[in-house]
Amino acid sequence: MKTLSRLLGTQSAILLVISAMIGTGVFKKVAPMADQLPAPLLLLGCWALAGVVSLAGALTNAEMAGLFPVAGGEYAYYQPVYGRLMAFLYGWTSFVVLKTATMAAQAHVFGQSVLALLGPVAGTFGMEADTIVKLLATALLVLLTLLNYRGLSIAEPLTRALSWVMVASLLAVIVLGLQAKTGSWDHLITSSNRPILQGWSLPNVLILTSLGAFWSYEGWNYIGYMGEEVRNPQRTLPLALGIGTAIVIGVYMLLNAVYLFVLPIDTLARLNAHPDQIAAVEVVRQSVGGVGVMFVSGLIVLTTLNATNATVLMSARLFYAMARDGLFFRSAAYVHPRYQTPAGALAWQGAWAVVLIWSGTFDQLTGRLVFAAFIFYGATAVGVFWLRRKQPHLPRPFRVPGYPILPLLFIIFCGLLVILTLLNQPAQAITGLALIATGLPIYWLWNRAGRQQEAED
Repeated sequence: MKTLSRLLGTQSAILLVISAMIGTGVFKKVAPMADQLPAPLLLLGCWALAGVVSLAGALTNAEMAGLFPVAGGEYAYYQPVYGRLMAFLYGWTSFVVLKTATMAAQAHVFGQSVLALLGPVAGTFGMEADTIVKLLATALLVLLTLLNYRGLSIAEPLTRALSWVMVASLLAVIVLGLQAKTGSWDHLITSSNRPILQGWSLPNVLILTSLGAFWSYEGWNYIGYMGEEVRNPQRTLPLALGIGTAIVIGVYMLLNAVYLFVLPIDTLARLNAHPDQIAAVEVVRQSVGGVGVMFVSGLIVLTTLNATNATVLMSARLFYAMARDGLFFRSAAYVHPRYQTPAGALAWQGAWAVVLIWSGTFDQLTGRLVFAAFIFYGATAVGVFWLRRKQPHLPRPFRVPGYPILPLLFIIFCGLLVILTLLNQPAQAITGLALIATGLPIYWLWNRAGRQQEAED
């Protein structure tokens, strides 16, 4: 069987981590978070909390990535710890919602941003705006699937170029925001008179408000799916996870500090009532006027394009690994003999993401992403402890710093977030659990078919 090739270096891996993490969240989540938690410093604290927890998760994940530098990420990590069923449930949930709904959501925001940028000039050709957005989102997914089908020689340079331009543009937003005439550091210490969600304890509010920030930090673990295509993976994967996540934390903290420097907390909260109004747009508008709207709209188009490309590129390797083990559609294991890409997996994930776009369900599904993701993040961290105890002599090129305290604190936080979501958002939590559970009968069918095939062979 044709296999994947190790073509990615350290810089490319770091940029892929950054690309997967920086999406629409940093532009769109601050307003609903300000509406929930009308205290600027506490709001920044939520972003810091989510960043520190994400970095702890990335460093914990890095030990597993160094141990198992193969395609599939958590799917590969779970097999020696929990067995094939748990590994499959992770992969199945990723296909049904975690990765494909993320692609659909990113592509949909891309379509909205392009329409907002060009619609007044190009028009809508007599179609509903929602139809135009879905067509643009579909076109983007088809284009990126084809580009990634043609190989890393095309997809990786595209990611590299987009990443550098994106980071430079985000830094420009920070610089422009600091020059805004309406800016004041007093905004960061002036809280609203609104009550902080009456009846809820402050820790409860902080963690639930942080869900928006956690959604924005999502994607740090995707690089593990590329384990078979990274050069010197035992060194490169931990470096990429740690450095890439740390860079994103720095950018996010600076951006949100600038948002609060320019816009009072109540102004940010009011933006939540108008989904078409974005904090970054308002910040740059205060500095350079109407031209800032075009600049930030273009930046959002660029960011969503880059994030969608990174998600398409890396997620396909997960489904390829599953298919290779007989736990996914057999055609998803196909590797193109010339381009050395998981062509079958790219086709399957692209097709399902397009279905989600046109069904309109991706928006509801993304609300369950953080809950489901943290169940699996916690399971990965538990796996670090299990392997340290059961297989202490395995070569570990990278050991999570602060062991056992750091991974233990990460596990506790994952459990706390899952429990609080169950208590305060039971509908979302139950739906998330149900989505995971749909994999049980599917696993039985695929596992049975695989055993029958082995018996016939």
